[in-house]
Amino acid sequence: MTATILVVDDEPDLEALVLQKFRKQIRDGVVAFVFARDGIEALQSIADHPLVDMVVSDINMPRMDGLSLLQKLQEAEDKKSTVIVSAYGDMSNIRTAMNRGAFDFLTKPIDFGDLELTIDKTIRHVEMMRDARRRQAEAERAHASLSRYFSPQIASRLAADGEAEGMAVHRREVAVIFTDIAGFTSLTEVTEPELLGVVLNEYLSGMTDTVFSHEGTVAKIIGDAIQILFNAPGDQPDYAARAVACAHDLDVCAQDFRERWKAKGVNFGVTRIGVHAGPALVGNFGGGRFFDYTAYGDTINIAARLEAANKFLGTRICVSATVAAGAKQFEGRPVGDLVLRGRSEPLRAYEPLRPESFAGSAMAQYSEAFAKLESGDASAMPAFAALVGSHADDMLAGFHLKRLLNGAKGVRMQLE
Repeated sequence: MTATILVVDDEPDLEALVLQKFRKQIRDGVVAFVFARDGIEALQSIADHPLVDMVVSDINMPRMDGLSLLQKLQEAEDKKSTVIVSAYGDMSNIRTAMNRGAFDFLTKPIDFGDLELTIDKTIRHVEMMRDARRRQAEAERAHASLSRYFSPQIASRLAADGEAEGMAVHRREVAVIFTDIAGFTSLTEVTEPELLGVVLNEYLSGMTDTVFSHEGTVAKIIGDAIQILFNAPGDQPDYAARAVACAHDLDVCAQDFRERWKAKGVNFGVTRIGVHAGPALVGNFGGGRFFDYTAYGDTINIAARLEAANKFLGTRICVSATVAAGAKQFEGRPVGDLVLRGRSEPLRAYEPLRPESFAGSAMAQYSEAFAKLESGDASAMPAFAALVGSHADDMLAGFHLKRLLNGAKGVRMQLE
């Protein structure tokens, strides 16, 4: 790349001397020179040649001297690296120039060997600063893109690393959360588009903020559905516990949101949440043209099926035994062995509970009834009937009671 240098001096012979001294570099395209006789001409020349890389300026010139020009150059948005030329011994003006932001100085009469070295040093500095600004701009663009998926802390770290770490498609253990809103399609049919846009944007913003508070990754948003990852892109040894805690807070966020909009006359459906953990292919699947950090595999499908299972169970959160086992001190109750859609083998599922619910009497009552159901004890039906009688809002207990009344046995359930 050719470096463009503006030389500002009112000496009539200087232009010819500079062109003669640097003729080889000019011929080879290493440097190009532009000349001005004073500060006013210099500013106009920069306006005409905005790609000027550096300025070499005398101090004593008519109309606008070198110190005034230097001040103007430092006030500009695109500051030009400036080398000031002054008479030997004029240290007062040299000090003033350096205080005003001059990059370096030369003394008269100019030693052209010294001028060449100073130009080389200044151009290297200009290129270094330009490269730093380019890298900063790239990091800012990367951060803006990554902020769609990752918490601010993770996005900043990935942007600083140039998006390299963890972005290539690879297999890793993850926890996956799927969320979906019941009846959202029907809501879109009866709600004005403008209002629906406001409602959905507010909902997704709140849910995303909740995910980021747990340092989760938003892998996909499709309409009202959200796919969330933990332990990707970076390592999170407690990823199962994070996923459970995040699921609880997403449930609170969604329920609060639903109540707020219900008071405004908008019937927003229940948010159902499924959580599973296991291996998945994770990384940027966007190719070279756009960024799409997401995950694929059976683990993802199971999380989606567990989200859908809530509809039949009457629950809002359903997690797999893998997640329950991976989350230290997991608090929840068994749902049963679910044969999920498209699968032949059952999967033990749990409903995670808040500490107050887990420690309550209803939990003890449910555990006793479920144990009877699991062992084939005929007293399971009256046990669940008693639980529903004292806790009519316990939808999972009501689900099991209904199964028993319809002749079902055991804890294995086929879900379509």
